[in-house]
Amino acid sequence: MTDTAAYNDRSDPLPQDFVELLKPRVMSLVVFTALAGMILAPGTLHPVLALLSLGAIAVGAGASGALNMVLDADIDALMTRTALRPLPSGRVSPDDALAFGAILAAGSVMVLAFAANWLAAGLLALTIAFYVVIYTVLLKRRTAQNIVIGGAAGALPPVVGWAAVTGTVSLAPLVMFLIIFFWTPPHFWALAILKRDEYARANVPMLPVVASASHTRWQIVIYAVLTALAGPLPTLLGFASPAYGAVAVVLGAWLVQRSIALLKSDPASERKNAGRLFGVSILYLFALFGVLMADHLLVRAFA
Repeated sequence: MTDTAAYNDRSDPLPQDFVELLKPRVMSLVVFTALAGMILAPGTLHPVLALLSLGAIAVGAGASGALNMVLDADIDALMTRTALRPLPSGRVSPDDALAFGAILAAGSVMVLAFAANWLAAGLLALTIAFYVVIYTVLLKRRTAQNIVIGGAAGALPPVVGWAAVTGTVSLAPLVMFLIIFFWTPPHFWALAILKRDEYARANVPMLPVVASASHTRWQIVIYAVLTALAGPLPTLLGFASPAYGAVAVVLGAWLVQRSIALLKSDPASERKNAGRLFGVSILYLFALFGVLMADHLLVRAFA
């Protein structure tokens, strides 16, 4: 981590610096998938409590991001993608970021416990702990499987959202978990290909750094296929309509097609195809969960 002494002569951080610690773009995906879990869940939650619950999940995700930035400040300083973050740029001290993240983490869990239930709060606490301890501390600097195993943290929000409404966990949220879990490696490895040299300089063993290009690309194809196969499961298991299933098949085929294009890349086109896959993967997940929520709301409206 960065030496706190380096921050003694710097000006006070601005509010937007602390907002940046929350990783807002990552938070938006967490909120979206958690909302899917809440919408698909049977039963109801008072609108105020639902809003508080969703806010608590968002804040918990942001707390994870802040604590991750504290632990990864030395890595972030070596990468152009992250060098301007609040910690490596010196705008926020490690102590302030640590206190900020810890307070938000504890507060988000407590708010979710009182707004919804203790199962949802416990799952949120597990999500935060998994991302900070399992992924950031134990896996990220030690194994190329960091994203595969650590991806479980990013896949938990729909389970937390479902539990907030129902107080239980069942098959439907676990299927949503599975889709995100399979989606994470091709999404992140595509980015890691683009940033391969920077990860190597930071000594982070992302798969594109420690494995051959061929092995990395095949792993991306395998997980893209698994994602595409998992996408239609809500229809096959009876909690989404055939219309959703058809859209899921098309979206899955698009994701697989882009992963195969990357597989067939020559050195000159690798970055272009990796960038396209990264963009398609983001659109895939937002579209899939958006259609899943719309499908459920329409079916419920006309039932």
